[in-house]
Amino acid sequence: MTTSSVRHFLEFSDFSRDELEHIFARTRIIKDRFKRYQLYRPLTDRTLAMVFEKASTRTRVSFEAGMYQMGGSVIHLTTGDSQLGRAEPIEDTARVISRMVDIVMIRTFEQSKIERFAGNSRVPVINGLTNEYHPCQILADIYTFLELRGPIQGRTVAWIGDANNVAYTWLQAAQQLGFTLNFASPPGYGPDPSLISRGPHLKLCQDPREAASGAELVTTDVWTSMGYEAESDARRKAFEHWMVDASVMAVAHPEALFMHCLPAHRGEEVSAEVLDGPQSAVWDEAENRLHAQKALLEYLLLGRDVE
Repeated sequence: MTTSSVRHFLEFSDFSRDELEHIFARTRIIKDRFKRYQLYRPLTDRTLAMVFEKASTRTRVSFEAGMYQMGGSVIHLTTGDSQLGRAEPIEDTARVISRMVDIVMIRTFEQSKIERFAGNSRVPVINGLTNEYHPCQILADIYTFLELRGPIQGRTVAWIGDANNVAYTWLQAAQQLGFTLNFASPPGYGPDPSLISRGPHLKLCQDPREAASGAELVTTDVWTSMGYEAESDARRKAFEHWMVDASVMAVAHPEALFMHCLPAHRGEEVSAEVLDGPQSAVWDEAENRLHAQKALLEYLLLGRDVE
């Protein structure tokens, strides 16, 4: 198998709308089987290598549990017990690992690292998170919206926070799936103009209430993402009045959902009243990482030839 013929999921935009809709449909079927305790093991004898350069709870548990539930096996690697981060080039590591496993998930820092790995891999590579993108999270988020509120096309999503990996992935999703993203960040923390495409899928807003006005989904993230801890004090001051609280949710659509990729800091980016309130979908959202990623693994390994 040549590397050029292998499909990867490094960014949300790597998949067409048709492919994404297939994965959402399969997520529903796979989740329903799981809830009915119906055995479904299409990935028997397949092995997933999980490579972590950044710590994780939800990513590790969801991928590891998902692969085992689908009948496969898992190898867990960190920079401490592999040649990643040492003298061996990423390209050589990719050439070796991809001869021994069937699929690889990597959670790392620069997007360029995962692109270099994928460019030399014989097997599919999944982005479990980079500084630039978090496609598996948004896959689960959008499935959660579909499950609870129906199609997302034509809807409005409010992003309240800085231009981080989750935000940039929401932007890709808005363009791919035909919804509007209201993007609100404090001055100096908005999207890089060179990394976004203007159009009806994006509305830049001045404050949280403008973004949330009429939105069917309001979502945010921690004010200081992993790797930016040195900026914590400055970010806390800049985002002081940007918390998603009851007053922000009050201007959203009456049936609006609230989402957060977790972990969350109650009293900072979101109030406890909202996070633990009736509009919050964060626990469904977290669970759906498991089911959406099982559908993703299935698609990358088996295509559409599934039951």
